[in-house]
Amino acid sequence: LLITAACAKQPETESSDVTAQAETADAAAMAAKEAMPDNAALLAAALDALPEDHKQRYAARNPAATLEFFGIEPGMTVVEALPGGGWYTKILAPYLGSEGTVIGVDYALEMFPLFGFFSAEALEAKKTWAADFVSGTAEWRGENDAAVEAFVFGSMDEQCAGRADAVLMIRALHNLNRFETEGGYRTAALSDAFSALKSGGILGVVQHHGAEDMPDEWANGSNGYLKKDALIADIEAAGFEFVASSDINANPADQPGAEDIVWRLPPTLATSRDDEAMRAEMIGIGESNRMTLKFRKP
Repeated sequence: LLITAACAKQPETESSDVTAQAETADAAAMAAKEAMPDNAALLAAALDALPEDHKQRYAARNPAATLEFFGIEPGMTVVEALPGGGWYTKILAPYLGSEGTVIGVDYALEMFPLFGFFSAEALEAKKTWAADFVSGTAEWRGENDAAVEAFVFGSMDEQCAGRADAVLMIRALHNLNRFETEGGYRTAALSDAFSALKSGGILGVVQHHGAEDMPDEWANGSNGYLKKDALIADIEAAGFEFVASSDINANPADQPGAEDIVWRLPPTLATSRDDEAMRAEMIGIGESNRMTLKFRKP
């Protein structure tokens, strides 16, 4: 009985020491948590670290607000459609961090000849695009940046299925829509996006926005613009649930007519290279009016 009583009730001083140690550990854990930067601070740091020529487009492209709207967080696996020269990739890689992954995706090889302006050499180079894109990131990617992978639409590796937390299609859908009737390219790309996502994963879309009263044939993507209602319907038909829209990237000054293309505006300024007055007018309008749409895979 004496032994049982001794085990059942520890000395008061020992109990106090254990309590004090626990409180100290809790305080240390809380202090460490408070010292950790939040997502907004991490994203701000990633944006601030990029060179000035990159930062010049922040005001028009609103990368911080856009990524926050889509719920992009460090450690995620994010598929980026049509990364081009890596403008968003260079933001995503440091922001997602060493636990994250960026997967770049280019158009299907069969789609590029349809544009009509790619040289034979450029078309040949597209055959090694995935490997070239990954190796190219080694020139700027830091040791704590996200891993980088790549594939082309229509040839997604089975290992990518169900991996992604988010798919970003930023100014990537107009050409897919433009050539949909010639090869089902929009349908195939949305199918790959759906397959790549986890259940509950997000599809984030930023797309040049054509007014609903514009002719359908003008807003088929060949001029860069798509209509919001039709685009939402096409994405919902691919199995996604529409979540929300935002005016983050809206520009009411962009009011194109039936003869206008999106590339008349900055940064391309395709129609005013020899007309200083028109060039100044286009610069005054700024980058395109864009819809920002958020979808979820059920």
